[in-house]
Amino acid sequence: MSTETLPTGSLAGPQDRVLLNVEELQLHFPIKEGFLRRTTGHVRAVDGVSFFIREGETLGLVGESGCGKTSTGRCIVRSHQPTGGRIAYHAKGSDPVDIATVEGSDLKRYRRDIRMIFQDPQSSLNPRMTLRDIIGEPLKIHGIASGSELEDRVGALLRDVGLRPEYMSRYPHAFSGGERQRVGIARALSLNPRLVVADEAVSALDVSVRAQILNLLQDLQVEHQLTYLFISHDLSVVEYLCDRVAVMYVGKVVEMADTATLFANPKHPYTEALLSAVPKPDPLLRDRRDRIVLSGDVADPSDPPSGCYFHPRCRYAKPICAEEQPPLRDVGDGTFAACHFSEELNLRGVATPPPPK
Repeated sequence: MSTETLPTGSLAGPQDRVLLNVEELQLHFPIKEGFLRRTTGHVRAVDGVSFFIREGETLGLVGESGCGKTSTGRCIVRSHQPTGGRIAYHAKGSDPVDIATVEGSDLKRYRRDIRMIFQDPQSSLNPRMTLRDIIGEPLKIHGIASGSELEDRVGALLRDVGLRPEYMSRYPHAFSGGERQRVGIARALSLNPRLVVADEAVSALDVSVRAQILNLLQDLQVEHQLTYLFISHDLSVVEYLCDRVAVMYVGKVVEMADTATLFANPKHPYTEALLSAVPKPDPLLRDRRDRIVLSGDVADPSDPPSGCYFHPRCRYAKPICAEEQPPLRDVGDGTFAACHFSEELNLRGVATPPPPK
């Protein structure tokens, strides 16, 4: 592991062994109207996102649908071209590289190190290709293996994800949703990546299969020394899998903290509202807490409100919230929050089970 000097303005400290450092990342899609298709505005899908991922950890990226989670992940793997900000990747044996600005054939090197697992295992696999072709295609493109060596590599990858090597001649339709997602995981691991972006990797699966895939991801992380960016809207899954959590709202990160700290002691009102919706199987816990129902609608990313984007729905909002946009800052205990009053508010976390009598 390396401890390269981080760029100015990083949220991480010099003691953090950071693999990826995202600073003020932006992805704005133009709105074109009229016969001449003139640009009349922009949809701010990602609007100044900042976070860092340490080597070997799992960072959860959570928020409501449409908040920019997936767009952020696609910027990191460079299937989208960012319109602003930095993505500093700390490659082995070299200085950090801003992969947001890397173009053309130079991207090929970083696409070996940073891979993606997609949400829908059915639509992300080509139905006309066998597992041998699906998993082996990255190996061919990058000139790593061919012929019998490629088959050996594909067989080993199938075994790693809990499938039999004999399956490599079959097509995706022959498998269940959970098995197809295992194929997608094997494809993501084919190039021995360092960072894997898992975009809602279990949300399209049956509940009975989710735990198996989550446990597989944990086992593979240890075996292959992987780092995960785990994108999800399911806070229960994030609590189980992730070391730290970053919460997004309308294209911005509003809070980032260790998982246990964030769930027990949130510092942003939006995080408090999200946590209040986490289902609890224990009826005794349901009686001890009320769900926070936010007023109004999620802000329009093409026309966000002034100041803090969350202030029209926040029950703690004051005049300054509509005037000044709060920066994402360190508020203590390793927590970063974008709220003017994080130190003053006493927000409610997830209720813990009562002690045994």
